[in-house]
Amino acid sequence: MNNIPKPTKTELAILNIMWTISPATVRQIHEEIIKSGKTSYTTTLKMLQVMHQKGLVTRNSEYKAHIYEPALTKKETQKQMLDDLKNRLFGGSISSLVLQALGSNAKTNQSEIDEIKALLEKVEKGK
Repeated sequence: MNNIPKPTKTELAILNIMWTISPATVRQIHEEIIKSGKTSYTTTLKMLQVMHQKGLVTRNSEYKAHIYEPALTKKETQKQMLDDLKNRLFGGSISSLVLQALGSNAKTNQSEIDEIKALLEKVEKGK
């Protein structure tokens, strides 16, 4: 998992689409992309080819149309990116990351607070 590079903003947008519809052809992925903005089919194809070269997606060439799938699950990608952020920006401190996230986001709703509390209780019981 650590050998796969972090996706760019555009690649992450494509992965978010793929996590909901994969496995999928370039055409299927492109049809989802154009719902949120204009881009050409060839741009979508080129992005998927680059993502395949980087190891972000897998490609099945058994059929006439190539079938693409994300190489990692959404959860695995989130963990990879969060670990990188924690290490690069917060010196490896999860508490600093969490405190910054909670302190800077006044829009935390009650259900999110309850979810955080439940997770903390689970972590405490596990120790």
